[in-house]
Amino acid sequence: MFVGCGSACFHATLKYTTQLLDELPMLYLCALVLYALIEIDKDTKYGAAVPLALIAFQGAITCIYVFWIQNPIFHQVAFALTAFGGVGFGLKRLREMQLSARTWRILSRLHLLGHVGMWGGFLAWNVDNIFCHRLRSYRSHVGAPLDVFFQLHGWWHVLTAYGSTYLLLWVHFIRLARLGHDHLFTIKYALGFLPYVAMDTPKKIE
Repeated sequence: MFVGCGSACFHATLKYTTQLLDELPMLYLCALVLYALIEIDKDTKYGAAVPLALIAFQGAITCIYVFWIQNPIFHQVAFALTAFGGVGFGLKRLREMQLSARTWRILSRLHLLGHVGMWGGFLAWNVDNIFCHRLRSYRSHVGAPLDVFFQLHGWWHVLTAYGSTYLLLWVHFIRLARLGHDHLFTIKYALGFLPYVAMDTPKKIE
């Protein structure tokens, strides 16, 4: 929600201050995911060390980005490091657990669709950056409503939002599996395409 609000503010104003509202919450969200995967058990293992380390790391990145290196590439590198750290810890946790075939299918699907969304959005964003003027002429040529297919920066937001949702559900389900509750839950879809974790309804035996 915070990422979406920040992104809306930035695209409405195109100012650097609101750009920070768009980009920095992405880092903080990845840090929370990383913490959830490191301290995955009921009892914390490292106490205050992990949250303090993550706060210090994200605080340093924020200060550098705000006051020193005001370059989006710096943010992208910092985001990639945090995001890959989360994915890496997620895969590490999976190797530590014995999963049922059902849970493995759910996690594999969530992981695959998450990466398809994220990397598909990343591809759309880069194509838009490289071929911006050509895409703009295509949009003018085809007109509405077909021009929406050439709004690749918009598709970057749609695809990464969809992909990050699947990856967050992947992390959620890993935690459920770690705590032994995965058999009680499943993935359902609101409106047929918006995934969420829900209690699994047992099938009635007639």
